[in-house]
Amino acid sequence: MIVFLLSALDQTIVATAMPRIVAQLSGLDLYPWVTTAYLLASTVMVPIYGKLSDIYGRKPILVIGIVLFMVGSVLCGLSGEFGDLPLIGGGMPQLIVFRAIQGLGGAGLITSAFAVIADLYPPRERAKMGGLFGSVFGLASVVGPLIGGFFTDLPTAHFMGLEIAGWRWVFYINLPLAGLALFMVLIEMPRLTHRMGGRIDFAGAGLLLTTFVPLLLALSWGGTAGWLSPHVLALFGGSAVSMVAFLLVEARVENPIVSLDLFRNRTFATANLSAFLMFMAFMGMVSFLPLYMQLGLGLSATTSGLAMTPLTVGLIAASTASGFIVNRLGRYKEVMVGGAAATALAAFLLSQTPPDANLFDLMWRVTLLGLGLGPAQSVFNLAAQNAVERRQLGVATSAGQFFRQVGSTVGVAVFGAVLTHNLAAPASGAVGSPTAQVHALSLADLEKLAVAGRVAGVVGAAPAVDPRVRETVTHAIQGVIFTGFIVCLLGFLSTLLVPALPLQARVRPASPTEAPGEPPSGQIEI
Repeated sequence: MIVFLLSALDQTIVATAMPRIVAQLSGLDLYPWVTTAYLLASTVMVPIYGKLSDIYGRKPILVIGIVLFMVGSVLCGLSGEFGDLPLIGGGMPQLIVFRAIQGLGGAGLITSAFAVIADLYPPRERAKMGGLFGSVFGLASVVGPLIGGFFTDLPTAHFMGLEIAGWRWVFYINLPLAGLALFMVLIEMPRLTHRMGGRIDFAGAGLLLTTFVPLLLALSWGGTAGWLSPHVLALFGGSAVSMVAFLLVEARVENPIVSLDLFRNRTFATANLSAFLMFMAFMGMVSFLPLYMQLGLGLSATTSGLAMTPLTVGLIAASTASGFIVNRLGRYKEVMVGGAAATALAAFLLSQTPPDANLFDLMWRVTLLGLGLGPAQSVFNLAAQNAVERRQLGVATSAGQFFRQVGSTVGVAVFGAVLTHNLAAPASGAVGSPTAQVHALSLADLEKLAVAGRVAGVVGAAPAVDPRVRETVTHAIQGVIFTGFIVCLLGFLSTLLVPALPLQARVRPASPTEAPGEPPSGQIEI
């Protein structure tokens, strides 16, 4: 639980601090990459950690993940204090690189946490535990934005030349919790027996990296350089070639990072497709809501954190309730479909938020979004785990987390490209008045106006937002949220394809006569 809280808290605490970080370190054009770098590093490492934990056990992988996460947190807090570093540059590039280091550790935390649940509990019991873990994520989502807003709005203080108060503490706050988690893992956690031998598929890991880095760069640059520009097309082409090579390698190696055999299982394939789409929409929308609240609505960082509370309250309630409902019914399909439908409806309503909306208009919409997203924290993973043999739990769990991470990473990149495009595209509409014209601003222009607003504002209070910033950001974020609605709608349709298998009451051992990932012939154990 502590390990999962640590990972979840880091994913939620940074968002409310980002407008202030951008104002201090400069580089609004790099805004999405602070999140993307973490998710990309985590995404590539998730299947590797899953395989390593199957070979060497969960405990040593957790320890490695926590230590890497702590190192990354310290470095993130020191971003910009080193001057210009060789090969990296100034503050924002440093933060992006250090967030990637954090992501290398974060992947080990969340992958091992889910795998330990699969080791200790049968599928039906996992529904309850998954709901509780989803509640931990929800708690982190409540506490994270509030802590992030609080530290961001604190007056900056220095000690021996280093900044010791302000936004940097959204990273330093990880250290005591990580230290406690490390102590508990080393002292209290039993060493679970690992079940597999074999070698690590480093070729597959490298090809994953060369697939996703060009893809994410193309998605990020396409919004400004043009989707048909030569370098964007070259990046897409390079990514496609690497993907083909990755699939060929995975089909031949003895211990692949992502076992292609699992995709013969319809439940595994469709559940992970749904998870990919829902997490793509979730991270894509939530990553940019604080930007809208602070620069579009003119809220302080602390108030924007409070405004996100209803989303996480809904997420906690729905995640906990869905776990117990699935456990009681012995079925997951109804909860899965209902959650996806509620998420799509909430995304549509958010995209239609009026430009002059007050805080209440926004809060009831994000509450519905949280209620819809709650089941996604555990139900998709549960469906996939329920359909595979025990010996494949580590690989199946890490594969499920891999697709959620890929969805989150692609979501931030795609929605960031939509944001960039919308910021530069003028649009007529009722923004402030029936005849108002949304200003077309470059990211550099917008950054100057946003920084000016931050300087003019009182520390701890709402920034003095320039009307042009308010109009432009409102228009841009509405386009981002509508993109989220389209993705949620696709996610809802994909949940209809997930087979409604009954849940096992006991962990099913592997059978030499079964095809990988398929339920056994005869009765499933209930």
